[in-house]
Amino acid sequence: MKLSDALRKAQELGLDLVEVAASANPPVCRIVDFGKFKYEAAKHEKEKKNSGSKLKEVKFRVNIDDHDYLTKMRHAEEFLDKGNKVRVQLQFRGREMAHQELGMALMVRVKTDLVTMAHVEMEPKLMGKSVTMTLAPLPENKRKRHFLSDHDLPPLEDDDEEDEGEEGDDE
Repeated sequence: MKLSDALRKAQELGLDLVEVAASANPPVCRIVDFGKFKYEAAKHEKEKKNSGSKLKEVKFRVNIDDHDYLTKMRHAEEFLDKGNKVRVQLQFRGREMAHQELGMALMVRVKTDLVTMAHVEMEPKLMGKSVTMTLAPLPENKRKRHFLSDHDLPPLEDDDEEDEGEEGDDE
């Protein structure tokens, strides 16, 4: 569309002609309300700035059950997927301190399970009665989630099974 036609159309609608991509060939423009366009751009920038890396924490115990472990791993993946760093803390109580190797084994398991989502920023380190490890998210294009919840999965389609059942009823 010619520049003059675009300007005329924008004036008819009472809106502004805004250049979106000047470096493109030909340049890309949109017909929008300029005030609203600036507001949306500022809002987008603010949202980007706020989503900077916050530090989230996931706490474990040595004798954690498999289901609880999966739930905590799902939460850790969600935090990493949003660009947050995750501090994994393992707490020992009482005589659990006598078996620190079990705690270190759990930290290694966490590290290997989240290898597709994060890299280790701070290796597991014993401080008092807890072991702490910090994970930083990988770049967005390299992340791959493993621990998806049921509502994150696409719905299963059982149309084929129903059709087979109906054929058997006709006989």
